[in-house]
Amino acid sequence: MEPINCISCDAQTEDIKKAFNFLSPGEIDELCSYLELREWQTDAVVMNEGDSEDYVGFLTAGKLAVKKKTGYWGKHIIIAILEKGAMVGEGAFIDSGPRSTTIIAMEPCRLLILSVQKMDELILNNSLLAIKLMKRMLYITSIRLRKAGERISELL
Repeated sequence: MEPINCISCDAQTEDIKKAFNFLSPGEIDELCSYLELREWQTDAVVMNEGDSEDYVGFLTAGKLAVKKKTGYWGKHIIIAILEKGAMVGEGAFIDSGPRSTTIIAMEPCRLLILSVQKMDELILNNSLLAIKLMKRMLYITSIRLRKAGERISELL
């Protein structure tokens, strides 16, 4: 998982457009200068439950399995499958807490990574773009929380 300078980040490619469909091409171009490309092979651990890491990822290729350790028997259950265009790791990015799930590459994957340090730079340099990005993270978090609530209510 060697980081790659995100020079190849191009607002006109379909995978970038899908990951950042809430931004204009000009905003994507600017955001790309703050991103780092990372790649994982099939079955690699992308994020590990309990780890403290300071980045959010935007999936531009591949599929990810989101797994949660159960309280019983210490096994993992798959709670979601994320596909190209998905955001991953936004919870720990927002609250600086430990990762709440384990993320596994189901096939070779590419993520554009935004670190907390780069987000701080973006806030200083283009606060409107940073606000759009944070609003998107909160929107995704809200949707996932609602879906979790619906799943829980079905079990009761």
